[in-house]
Amino acid sequence: MTHEQFVIVGAGLAGAKTAEALRAQGHSGGLVLIGDEADHPYDRPPLSKEYLTGKSGRDKVYVHPRDWYAEQGVDLLLGRTVTGIDREARTVSLSSGTDIPYAKLLLSTGSRVRALPVPGGDSTALLTLRRLGDSDRIRGALETVRHLLIVGAGWIGLEVAAAARAADVAVTILEAAELPLLRVLGPEIARSFADLHTDHGVDLRLGASLSEIIIEGDRAVGVRLADRSTISADAVLVAVGILPNIELASAAGLDTDNGITVDAGLRSNDPDIFAAGDVASAFHPKLGRHIRVEHWANALNQPEVAAANMLGAHREFDRLPYFYTDQYDLGMEYLGYVEPGGYDDVVIRGDLTGRQYLAFWTNNGRVLAGMNVNVWDVVDDVRAVIESGAQIPRERLADPSVPLTGLI
Repeated sequence: MTHEQFVIVGAGLAGAKTAEALRAQGHSGGLVLIGDEADHPYDRPPLSKEYLTGKSGRDKVYVHPRDWYAEQGVDLLLGRTVTGIDREARTVSLSSGTDIPYAKLLLSTGSRVRALPVPGGDSTALLTLRRLGDSDRIRGALETVRHLLIVGAGWIGLEVAAAARAADVAVTILEAAELPLLRVLGPEIARSFADLHTDHGVDLRLGASLSEIIIEGDRAVGVRLADRSTISADAVLVAVGILPNIELASAAGLDTDNGITVDAGLRSNDPDIFAAGDVASAFHPKLGRHIRVEHWANALNQPEVAAANMLGAHREFDRLPYFYTDQYDLGMEYLGYVEPGGYDDVVIRGDLTGRQYLAFWTNNGRVLAGMNVNVWDVVDDVRAVIESGAQIPRERLADPSVPLTGLI
């Protein structure tokens, strides 16, 4: 098995780390990594953080140096589009007409930005942020524009807003919900992120209903709201979420449902095809359900399990979801998983107003998720609290004098 050819479709972080894991775990056969971008695999978090702000150079975003792939015997095919999978013949087809055989196949096809369903919502004049070139385009805009309008107050929209304010660019954010990050954090914590941005001069307009993006020539110059009022700007960024790239898998007859459906071992309904990263809707053994996580940590950590199972092991991916953000002087890490309305209390430990605290989402006293804001080196302790499943009295959870390790 280790001498057969394995193919990875999708040359992002998940694809690159799967190639790395396969070699580390003893796969000595052919290894092909196919991507539709010209750049070799890179990390996405810097695109809205330190690379966007100019704090780190382009060389820092890449997963491996370019020559690593040749050194490891990885056939890196960039700028190539995979048009189909023949499961019976066990080949993938390229747009060039070439068919590439596989013994095992991993799909790490990632996701794409969601377009706004309004006039002008799919214009190339809009800024979006998904790829390295997008970040370069936004960097260029922040050097020239005076007013940036952002549609969407999710993580990408808020991180770009922070970068724009650091560049002394005026920012208006339009968000359809009552608060930014409301679905993710709930009203108790979402309010603090709204305050963070308004304190830094952002014009945050909540409950906004957009009817049109105004395009003049090759520029987006503003928006029209449902009440027919307009907001002018020098550039418009749309950041209203992403969609998983499931079309290739679906056309091949693989099970899909908001992602490629895979088991805890990241196997699809075809035992020779696996999925990892943004596109994988994986069964989580600790949560007892399928989840699709659109964050860096899954793309980083799932490949080790996928590679092991491609090589014949029977491992499960059971790490709790993790993500982080940096905005202005606020740094945050979030661990765990909770659906909107799936908790009955949010417990704060520390100073919410001063933005130095821990927050715990609980149900019947059991911690489902935890977030540390400007408090560091606690993720492992928070993980232990969540995984313990212990019922913890609210007053102990909220008391900073009680060590996290003492809660269980």
